[in-house]
Amino acid sequence: MAVFVRVVEASSFAAAARHFGMSPAMVSKHVQTLEQRLGVRLLNRTTRHVSATEVGQTYYERCQRILTELDATERAVGDQQSAPRGRLRIAAPVSFGMRHLAPAVAEYLARYPDVSIDLNLDDPSVDLLEEGLDLAIRVGRLADSSLIARKLCAAETILCAAPDYVAARGTPQTPDDLAGHHCLVYSYSTPRGVWRFTDSGGGEYTVRIDGRVQANSGDALRELALHGLGIILVPDFIVDDDVRAGRLVRLLGDYTKAETPVHAVYPHGRFLTAKTRSFIDFLAARFGRTTEAPAAGPPALRAVS
Repeated sequence: MAVFVRVVEASSFAAAARHFGMSPAMVSKHVQTLEQRLGVRLLNRTTRHVSATEVGQTYYERCQRILTELDATERAVGDQQSAPRGRLRIAAPVSFGMRHLAPAVAEYLARYPDVSIDLNLDDPSVDLLEEGLDLAIRVGRLADSSLIARKLCAAETILCAAPDYVAARGTPQTPDDLAGHHCLVYSYSTPRGVWRFTDSGGGEYTVRIDGRVQANSGDALRELALHGLGIILVPDFIVDDDVRAGRLVRLLGDYTKAETPVHAVYPHGRFLTAKTRSFIDFLAARFGRTTEAPAAGPPALRAVS
């Protein structure tokens, strides 16, 4: 297959022969063997030019994909046997990246000195293939996609508002009461504008909420809530310090909110290099060390059950 592909790409038996260090006669024999086995003519041959037949072009395109996959497989196997090295390109949401991922990156780099990291913090879900990224961290429910995902941990989700807002608008007693409140919506939530709750008896509530403000940043929603503009439902690592300090108050404490999962995702069909695999394994181990929140600093994330 490799010889045939080279002949098609170079339009020459002689060029393929030079590439593989064999005689033109041996290159011709390789192609003839394929044609005999398949029972078709793959190439049009003249004294000056070689080109693929229609069926030969189809076979060439399939061969290209197979050989590319084979090459990637061999390189992946080799990478897995070697120490992590090279540049690792990662994307993550701003809030999580600042509070949890950046400290993890520092610890990882100390452990693997041959790896360098390009960290892209942005709340929108970037296209990994288009941006040339090795992996991304996704916080929240995953949208349907072709990406491969590994759950790293889960964060508690907190419903809260500023004391001034609660004093002016009242305290919601049930999820249905949220319909009469200003709710601050995270633009990239899936599905957008829908909050879910479970009561102590296992009853489930799905509430469609609305408000005057939508934002694509959890930190921006926190700031708006601190100014008394409405109620937010966000991961604990965004508002935990504010809740402890009384700047924000928890709401609907008798109702369980869906946890916020944290995943590492990477493109389907891409073999993980040693650097990528080691980083994902490192994050899973680091974020799953403890389920107890520390006395100070960002809250610990919940281990994957």
